[in-house]
Amino acid sequence: MKLKMELLLLVCFLQAASPVLRAAAPQQKDYLSAVEADKIRDAETVNERIKLFLTFADDRLKKFQYELEHPSSNHHADMLNSLLNAYVGCVDDAADLIQLGLEKQDNIRQGIDLMTSRTKEFLVVLEKLSTDGPERDLYKDNLDDAIEGTRDAMNDSEKAKKKVAPPPVRRKN
Repeated sequence: MKLKMELLLLVCFLQAASPVLRAAAPQQKDYLSAVEADKIRDAETVNERIKLFLTFADDRLKKFQYELEHPSSNHHADMLNSLLNAYVGCVDDAADLIQLGLEKQDNIRQGIDLMTSRTKEFLVVLEKLSTDGPERDLYKDNLDDAIEGTRDAMNDSEKAKKKVAPPPVRRKN
């Protein structure tokens, strides 16, 4: 009887403590590695964070292309779809940072310009994969989402260019 009470007490304690333990752990994006998440946290400016997210998106897209050329023997379709989802997540987070920077009236001109140029490059690659990519039926839905997300991010950055404050002009005396 005493053993049952101790077990019951232990189970109750673990159930009560589990939300506290989960809340103490830092929330990490599931598509970023621990090193990448640390780099994002350590970045001092919004422009640096945007640049990092776009670098990570480029990395995911290159890994996707490599995986298409050199298919793995196991979980090939899962790998392709997870890389596309990770790519879209990085682009979306960069676009979210631009919106946040606009709201806070930060100097994010550099990040906006980078987003505009990189999303155009990404879109060319994605559209090429959409038309003549190998094994399209394995990743078509995620590819369509990636194209749509990239277009949205590009359009948002174009709109943000118009909203961001102009650079300061030095006046001559």
